[in-house]
This record gives sequence, structure tokens and C-alpha cells, in this order.
Amino acid sequence: MKAMAMTGIGRIEMQEAPEPEITRDSDVLLRMGSVGVCGSDIHNYKDGRIGRAVVRFPFRLGHECAGTVLEVGPAVKNLKAGDRVAVDPAMPCFECDQCLKGRMHTCRNLSFLGAAGQADGCLCERIVMPETSLFPIRESTTLDQATVAEPLAIGYYAAQLTGSMEGKRIAVLGSGPIGLSAALSARAQGAERIYMTDVLDYRVQVAGERAADWVGNPDRSDVVAEIARLEPLGLDAVFECAGVQETVDQGVELLAPGGSLVIVGIPTVERLSFVIDVSRRKEIRLQNVRRQNECMDQALDLIESGKASVDFMVTHRFPFEKSQEAFDTVAEYRDGVVKAIISFE
Repeated sequence: MKAMAMTGIGRIEMQEAPEPEITRDSDVLLRMGSVGVCGSDIHNYKDGRIGRAVVRFPFRLGHECAGTVLEVGPAVKNLKAGDRVAVDPAMPCFECDQCLKGRMHTCRNLSFLGAAGQADGCLCERIVMPETSLFPIRESTTLDQATVAEPLAIGYYAAQLTGSMEGKRIAVLGSGPIGLSAALSARAQGAERIYMTDVLDYRVQVAGERAADWVGNPDRSDVVAEIARLEPLGLDAVFECAGVQETVDQGVELLAPGGSLVIVGIPTVERLSFVIDVSRRKEIRLQNVRRQNECMDQALDLIESGKASVDFMVTHRFPFEKSQEAFDTVAEYRDGVVKAIISFE
């Protein structure tokens, strides 16, 4: 079969790859239909690593995806050939201490699509996944929507980690797909008022039209002062979705005493710091987010019930053979891109 693999930093080439085969009774063979280009893919594409996880070439990217079942193993009970599914890229062992505590996303033996040293990505014609990672979608749900369910699940999980969202006033700093997913999920869970920022004007506009009550660009105005004028008592939670020091500092300033700073974005630096005097006096809670934990069902429900419209996120679609162009478009923020989808259909 054909697959797209990184052969160097910023370079993707089409290659021949072995046909995936069902080897376990619970395996499912899928035909890929849609693959999303994620910010974490871009970290690998541009830097060849995410933290300590270093890419070895050739390396197949991709973890946001949806497809159609071609074949199932003998123990598969809930899927059959022809079913369309959303994919949770995480494949936990379900046996380690973390899995037994309900923390499958921090499984000691986790295998994750497109993660260096773990599993090949889904940027190929066919893949095999365990049934536990697959979620049937309704006839009315598109494969693009099912693909976006993966980042939406991260946003849902992040919002869930702060407790009840009902009546809360929050900020989302960074209005890319993950920031938008956090905002849509928080709104669906009851957030009363949402403030969003980004340094890209077109993303500020998208956030204002689709997800937020107030938007601003920190390169153009003092967003902390402007939000503070509207929320003099501070915010209940801030979702940091840009992964940079500036937004961490802004989050600490914006929070009310006892508020939660939720680090959702993957930082672009090895270390982040905090103004300890301010964060200590406010008794700010720091919550890191590691992908999502068993929230695909909830994300799909938001999409399929109409509680969260995600179609606007998919701004660009590319055929499989133009995967390099898709990655370059996202990496360079070309042409107003929010979410790029690589389509096999």
C-alpha cells in the first residue's frame, strides 16, 4: 500500500509500505478516509521531536483520522465491514496501574498513532486498530467531522478537568483547533462567558464568530487589562492553548483566587515559569492536560447532537498525494488555515 513518511525535517514522501494485517482477534482493518493535520504533527514535522520523543526517519505522521471498516477479527463484536468509524489514536494496555485507575491516557505501555517510538501514523491507505479504539459514527456524520472529534475530545477532557463548567467565566489563550475545541466544549458544558485571544488576526475573527463572547489580539492591545476591566474579580479558569511563556503569564494575571490554569497546548520550550508571588497569593491550581481520556463518545455526541458545530474548523482539504502541501500550509499558517484535512476519497 501507499503511505506518506517523513524522510527528513520538513520533508514528506510517498512510499510503498507493507499491507497491514489482522494479527489479534480484536483487530480491525480500516480504509482511511480522512486524516487531520494536528499541531503535534507539526512539532515533529518542523523539529523532529516532541520533548524527549525523537523521530527516526522514515517516520509516518498522523493520528487524527476516520475511516471505513474493511475486515474484523473473530473477537470483534460491535463492528462489521462497511461501518464508518472515528479513531481514538491511543492504544492502552488496560492492565497497568494507570489503566486500572482509569487513566488510560497515561498508560505505562501506551501505543499512540504517529508518536515517535510507539506506532506508525495513519497517513496511509489502510491501518489496523484494536476495536477498543474505534467508535461507530452515524450516517449523517461526515468523516471530516469524525476526524475533528479527536481534538474536540481533548477540549472536552480539558474542560472536564476543572470540574463543573456551569456558570463559569473563562479565557482560552490560543485560538487554533485545540483552543476552539476547548471553547466549544466549555460552552457545551455550561460556561457562561468565554474570552479568546490569538496573535493571528484571522483566528481572532474565527473565534469571535464561532466560539467566544470577546476576542482580542495581544500583539495589538493589552488583552489582560481589557479582560480585567470586564471581569474585575478575575476568571474561574484559563485554558492555555498556545504553549508559550507569554500566555502562561497572561493566564496567571487573569485568574481569580482559586482559579485553574489549564495547560492544553504543547509548549514550544523545554521549561515554563510562573510568577510565584502572584500564583501563590491567588492559590492558583495548575492542571496539565495529556491528550484526552475516554472522551471520544462525548465529543461525537456533541457533534452528532448539534451541540458543537465543528465544520467551520475544516478550512482546507488536500488529496493524499499532496500531503506535503497540507503540512506546509499548517506549519506556515498559510491562507487562513485553521484545520487542514487530507482526504482519501
